[in-house]
Amino acid sequence: MNTSDLDAINAVSAGKLPGLVGLVITNGDPARVEGYIDVREELLAPNGFLHAASIMALLDSLCGYGAMANLPEGAISFTTVELKSNFMGTARDGRVLGEAKPVHLGRTTQVWDATARREADGKVLALFRCTQMVLYAR
Repeated sequence: MNTSDLDAINAVSAGKLPGLVGLVITNGDPARVEGYIDVREELLAPNGFLHAASIMALLDSLCGYGAMANLPEGAISFTTVELKSNFMGTARDGRVLGEAKPVHLGRTTQVWDATARREADGKVLALFRCTQMVLYAR
């Protein structure tokens, strides 16, 4: 994927939740979507650690961009119908990297797995899985 394609993908996030958390897509390949967020004050919980919802926004968004890139012929969109995450760590600063890969790309559903890691040391912060329902015009 070239830089102009990534610029177009990232522009779609502006003014929406992915843009508000500062998501930057670095790889928009339909088989592996990657991106990051930079930890900043607004993304922290009151205890000073990265809020779990910030990581969820990163990973669910990566899966969503992947789902859009993998819609079957005739589909118009998708919606998340289930998600789950396990948290193994957190961050107070730095960059959090995310990677999402499809597990199942069906006509009516998609299943995606994603991982969040601290850039500084590669520590896994969260494992994430979601199911997307594929939507068709009525």
